Amino acid sequence: MNAILPNLDPGLYIVATPIGNLGDLSPRAADILARADVLAVEDSRVTAGLLRHIVALGGVKRPMTPYHDHNAEAVRPGLIARMATESVALVSDAGTPLISDPGYKLVRDARAAGHAVVTIPGPCAAVAALTLAGLPTDRFLFCGFLPAKAQARATAITELAGVRATLVLYESGPRLAACLSALAEGLGDRDAAVTREITKRFEEAVTGTLSALAARYADAPPKGEIAIVVAPPGEPAPVSADAADAALAEALTRLPAARAASEVAKKLGVDRKALYARALVMKTPLPPAGGIGGGNVGQGQ
Repeated sequence: MNAILPNLDPGLYIVATPIGNLGDLSPRAADILARADVLAVEDSRVTAGLLRHIVALGGVKRPMTPYHDHNAEAVRPGLIARMATESVALVSDAGTPLISDPGYKLVRDARAAGHAVVTIPGPCAAVAALTLAGLPTDRFLFCGFLPAKAQARATAITELAGVRATLVLYESGPRLAACLSALAEGLGDRDAAVTREITKRFEEAVTGTLSALAARYADAPPKGEIAIVVAPPGEPAPVSADAADAALAEALTRLPAARAASEVAKKLGVDRKALYARALVMKTPLPPAGGIGGGNVGQGQ
């Protein structure tokens, strides 16, 4: 029989749940789940299993309502209304809600309605993968899932190519090899890691270049939840003076000197002030042949 627990204050509670190992459920998360008036869940079967795990409280049963990509627009207004007098806990099937899951609009609308919003942090597959990969962690970008169609995926990868940060993205087993090949083609053959089954019995992080990893999984797509971590690009080669001048000359045909210098500086990674000084020189007309005064200077001497 469930213990009688005090009610939570009304509002929205964002609760991170385990990504595999149920032992990762924090005591605070367990407490919130046990006391919330209603749980907004991705899949009630998954969350019911998690509630049964809260053994310190004898297992708990709480009212649940589905909240996912397919019904969020219809369900959200009712949840916002309930937050005026009830506590609503948002959970996903695994990990931190809002990370590749619906939820940010629920947070936005709850704040707009004046309701309290509280986060209960915990497991996140993207961050866990980053810690396993052995790649730079000082700056990283979470990319979620890339598009499934080849052309859209290639376009997305092109947009990421210049990002000077470690990339973290999610992928499914059947699409893994194709995704790794597309990353190698669009980003260059960078170092990377494929992590899977994080916190579970068969957790692994396989490292190598993108092309080597693509070959490894081409004929043996893995099972389980997968996160790919890709190293940032190497330092760009220095831009030659001739290349900078050519880019600046082209930009000056379209833009004033200051804007041309800014555009080329951003494109090539060259100092803007130096480019602006060079642009002023390039825009200054040369004196007539023979120097000031023309070719008659010195005549009659």
